[in-house]
Amino acid sequence: MALNNHNRRKFVTGMTRRIAQLRAQTEKSLDFAIETMFQERVEAYLRVEEGLLEVDRMLVLVEEEVESIDGVNAAQRLESRLEFIEDRFEEFESEIRQRPRRRRHKINLFNFFKAASGGGGYPMEPAGEVRSAIQAYEILEVEFGSSLSVVTRAFRERAKKMHPDSRQGDRSSEPELRKIIEAYQYLKTEYFSTGGSESFPRPF
Repeated sequence: MALNNHNRRKFVTGMTRRIAQLRAQTEKSLDFAIETMFQERVEAYLRVEEGLLEVDRMLVLVEEEVESIDGVNAAQRLESRLEFIEDRFEEFESEIRQRPRRRRHKINLFNFFKAASGGGGYPMEPAGEVRSAIQAYEILEVEFGSSLSVVTRAFRERAKKMHPDSRQGDRSSEPELRKIIEAYQYLKTEYFSTGGSESFPRPF
């Protein structure tokens, strides 16, 4: 399935930001490793240094592919590769800091929305139940005309409560979760992308 232009831009922007952040963290970790490991833990330092340099090389390869992504499956595979690199970085970071490895909270929007939609298509393509901004605002239980930040906050709070992971695996709320997701995506793509178009009349 191909990505439309809007979704592709969002994917590229998000991946580029994550790559830049990880590259900056890698540089800081290398500097810190030299300061704290080189004198007393030289063998560990050499191993960590090689590992972090490999992380940087892998980031370059992922970065080179980001702009050429045009399909959902390819985007999923590339995001999985980046998650692997992030995990590798955390391994080396834990060794540098001499602390247990933290359990990183992974943000994988593809998997989240796919699971929430019952394994269906790409999340940015709504099922079609939400047909107006007024309806979308009502589903998210926020005042009509609220800003994107308010809408996003409401979406995150409600989606988190409805997600099976927050309900001990109970999937009975998935229909409502799908509707919440659709309402949020409707507002982002059909309303806020046009600056809150006047084609959506405000109630008096």
